[in-house]
Amino acid sequence: MSRTLRWQVLLILCGMALAGILLTYLALTYVVVQVPAVGGTYVEGVAGTPHYINPLLSAYNEADQDLCALVFSGLTRFNSRGEVEPDLARSWDVSIDGLIYVFHLRGNARWHDGTPVTADDVLFTVGLLQDPDYPGPADVGAVWRALRAEKVDTYTVRFILAEPYAPFLDFTTVGLLPSHLLTGTRAADLPELEFNLQPVGSGPFEVQEVDITDGEVSSVLLARNASYYGSPPLLDYLRFRFYSSSAAAFRAYEAGEVEGVSQITLESLPRARQAADLELYSAQMAQTAVVFLNLGRPEELPFFQQVEVRQALLYGLDRQGLVERQLDGQGVVAHSPIVAGTWAYDDQVPQYGYDPARAAALLDGAGWPLLAGMSTRLQGTRTLSFTLLASADALQTAVAQEVARQWGELGVRATVVVTSPVALRQALEGRNYQALLITLALPGDPDPYPFWHQTQIAAGQNYAGWDHRRASEVLEAARVIVDPQRRRGLYQEFQTIFAQEVPAILLYHPVYTYGVDRRVYGVQIGPLMRPADRLATVNRWHVAWRRTIISQSEAGTH
Repeated sequence: MSRTLRWQVLLILCGMALAGILLTYLALTYVVVQVPAVGGTYVEGVAGTPHYINPLLSAYNEADQDLCALVFSGLTRFNSRGEVEPDLARSWDVSIDGLIYVFHLRGNARWHDGTPVTADDVLFTVGLLQDPDYPGPADVGAVWRALRAEKVDTYTVRFILAEPYAPFLDFTTVGLLPSHLLTGTRAADLPELEFNLQPVGSGPFEVQEVDITDGEVSSVLLARNASYYGSPPLLDYLRFRFYSSSAAAFRAYEAGEVEGVSQITLESLPRARQAADLELYSAQMAQTAVVFLNLGRPEELPFFQQVEVRQALLYGLDRQGLVERQLDGQGVVAHSPIVAGTWAYDDQVPQYGYDPARAAALLDGAGWPLLAGMSTRLQGTRTLSFTLLASADALQTAVAQEVARQWGELGVRATVVVTSPVALRQALEGRNYQALLITLALPGDPDPYPFWHQTQIAAGQNYAGWDHRRASEVLEAARVIVDPQRRRGLYQEFQTIFAQEVPAILLYHPVYTYGVDRRVYGVQIGPLMRPADRLATVNRWHVAWRRTIISQSEAGTH
């Protein structure tokens, strides 16, 4: 063998050895893994029918809210703690006196047709909200009409308030409308726009197809917005199919028509738990079931004026047992008028556990003894009895009857009267009730002022008629202070006063249960301000995978 040939063989052997070493090194330090990939479609069954895919008109319809949450963006948005965080606005500044808010818009946000989102869109949307003919919630229009909006430059807007109002940031979460497509539109024209079913937004998904059956929207197909300024979705498409009820939507899942159900209600929950491929996700809602006691009728209902009686009514309720039996565990006992888990909630607030012996002692001490052989407590010739008004909704009726049954064991006679939801609302607003069970929606800023301030007793939302000066002073101060830490301290004091005074009987925060097939990955939900918030992480959901090579150290973090 020649010297040249020997060198060639040696080089080949060395190369093979090096290749072997390299492959061994790679095998020991790198692995092939599957990672989420762009692609695929997720189909969800939703109870209800959309009418307006328009954020200025969506307040009264959850199906509209679901779509608007994905198609449109606001200056800001809520996180799961009810805090306002940046969205189309990358940041904002607030003056020391709380009167001036300056918002700085992102420079990379685009409408679905590619047009930049600018200050002109903000001013156009605010102008519609300020219009006296705005057809949305009256309180929303009132807040916007009480300020002046100015364009500072293409990507900066200024709002000048007439007086400090700390909850103002809540109102900046409303979705913006594109001025370049709707200029000249009046607020009164909004419900008639073709835009409402052919919208152009700036959110992570855009409307691609709307199916109408028998005059109603039966399905909406959303397509991925690859140019979204945030993290673009992994799903190519998201289709909503609309059904007459949550039960019908669940039956559609069982029939293989959809891969998820927007809400699993109590009637469907037992079957949903048995569905092998359905993953259930539960989260507390920003709502509170409460029994209002009418404190505004002292002659008719003198016992409600006694704090000891009100405390006894709370101690006398096994609220955890009520949640387990009547709600199948789908609730969290409420201890504060501020929703648990939100930024202003005080987890050290005094709590009332189930203590019937203490409840009885309080009633005895307040002059309402339970005499031998009597089923109702007496004070002279007056009995400790009243009516408890509740909605004809099956769950509300069942809860009211259980509350009345438990109070009956104390010698307190509450007679349940069932009425329609409309009549219940009329009785509440007219203060035409003795005790009344209702579930209050409390999304966003915790501001309890509307429900508990003295000035709201006659014509506002202080339906219980609670007249407590110190509590009102605290709520007044918390409304004008923009520093979150100082506001939190004030709300802690308010919660302590509320717990001591018990102006209403807090029952529970409802739990929302959402069902998604196991073949859909990345699904997560946290506490919900509103049902549409179940979709807050949808950009990370995926049904497709791709293979990639990563280091062993990276693999350990996955």
